[in-house]
Amino acid sequence: MVVSFSGTFLAIDWGTTNRRVFLVEGGQVVRTERDDRGVTSVSDFAAEAAGIRERFGDLPMLMAGMVGSNIGWQAAPYVPAPAGVEDLAANLLRIDERTAIVPGVSVTGPADVMRGEEVQLLGAVAAGLVPHDALLAQPGTHCKWALMEGGRIAGFTTAMTGELFAMLRKYGLLSSQLTEEVTLGQAFLDGVEEGRKRDLAASLFGIRAAKLLGEREDADAASFASGLLIGSDVAARLERVGHDTVHILADPVLGALYAAAIEVHGRRAVRVDSHAAFVAGIIAIGSIM
Repeated sequence: MVVSFSGTFLAIDWGTTNRRVFLVEGGQVVRTERDDRGVTSVSDFAAEAAGIRERFGDLPMLMAGMVGSNIGWQAAPYVPAPAGVEDLAANLLRIDERTAIVPGVSVTGPADVMRGEEVQLLGAVAAGLVPHDALLAQPGTHCKWALMEGGRIAGFTTAMTGELFAMLRKYGLLSSQLTEEVTLGQAFLDGVEEGRKRDLAASLFGIRAAKLLGEREDADAASFASGLLIGSDVAARLERVGHDTVHILADPVLGALYAAAIEVHGRRAVRVDSHAAFVAGIIAIGSIM
């Protein structure tokens, strides 16, 4: 007998490096746990699920994120956009009668995919945190920019902004200059401004040139580089959409950087609680079963 995921159940946001478990009762989170047991740290997913149930109760389990990828428990399908809560609920990957994974969402022309972010996006609408028609940004290693139309994911673009910054800090010509923490100050804003106007590859080499010519201290280089990357990302996305407001689902630090870059472009930035959005989304999907 296949059970539903309404009432009392376990919701799991299971990413590449981290995992968060929510115990949901009557539409409310009554207990949560976060750890570093992302999918790359797990070899036996059935044993991990059993361990979660030992701690939280022998309950139905609805999961989302990289647990449904080809490096996770099992590969869940992608639902083509436009996609709403009903589409995700209709295409759950059933591991067994009480365990399931939410599918990802895809677009073509050009090809793009998301896995895990779709729950937050649809949850933000379901919880009334964003309008049914909106532009949402989910900064991170891979920043997602999603257009919501009628409460559904109409389309999206993924930018490897965070990963590019991490690679620049670790490898290559600029690595020795990008050792300081990124701060939201004038150097970051200068980078955002340059990211709007100049091609990114040339601007990145300019960080090296500025040091050689004594125009910028290395203490500001990481913040400037971050501004360049985020500014370029924001400029490319906002050039193609007409929304005056961007809703940001991110942690406070990264969210503040993106908000500042968006405001430089004359748009309004509104930050949204990504954990609240995930919970609302997973509850909405589970309630349809």
